[in-house]
Amino acid sequence: MNFIQRSYELELLDQENIPKQDLYQNLIELNTINSLLGGHAVTLKAIKSFQLQTNKSYRILDIGCGGGDNLIYIAKWARKNNLSLQLIGVDLKKDCIEFAQNRCKDYPEISFIEKDYRLLKNSPQKYNIIFSALFCHHFKEHDLQELMAFKKDNSTLGFFINDLHRNALAYYSISWLTQLFSKSYLVKNDARLSVKRGFNKKELAALLPKSKQLSLKWVWAFRWLAIYKHP
Repeated sequence: MNFIQRSYELELLDQENIPKQDLYQNLIELNTINSLLGGHAVTLKAIKSFQLQTNKSYRILDIGCGGGDNLIYIAKWARKNNLSLQLIGVDLKKDCIEFAQNRCKDYPEISFIEKDYRLLKNSPQKYNIIFSALFCHHFKEHDLQELMAFKKDNSTLGFFINDLHRNALAYYSISWLTQLFSKSYLVKNDARLSVKRGFNKKELAALLPKSKQLSLKWVWAFRWLAIYKHP
């Protein structure tokens, strides 16, 4: 297995017309994986780094929100810490939005938009923080450069990325775990392929703004966390 270069093989999840129940099972299992392996915790770590204040209100955008699990995780933390957050998830897939809306019905601070994120660039309201978690590895470099520019231009505090480190141990570990415990053919195929589509540090750094305001660190489990803060 070659981990020197990124794979551009499409994941099953990138296809259209996935049966709804198959997609839902995939979203349920991805939430479990991110909960157990610390993916949601990495997202929250990034949010905390912006040192949000209780006497202000913030708008946070999740690009490629999937089932909305990261937003629920953030909302629970915000409630415990008396923070006023307006959390918005955007995703192209109608079924993902419907699933997320149902999951988040007890969280009025969370809303969703079924749209290509690029169509939000002329929004009259800026977002304070824009992020994506396990989203960037779905795209080729020229698309990612456009995504980074959007995040930088449309955020007031900054943006962050939580995505996968392409690594043999990560690949074989997630392959073994999903083959044993997953009931989703999407997860069994895509979890290991996602790692092959992930990044090494040099590749990800090349896509990010060259700035002292940027930090790029490896975090458990086999993730890169890149945080950019506007000066």
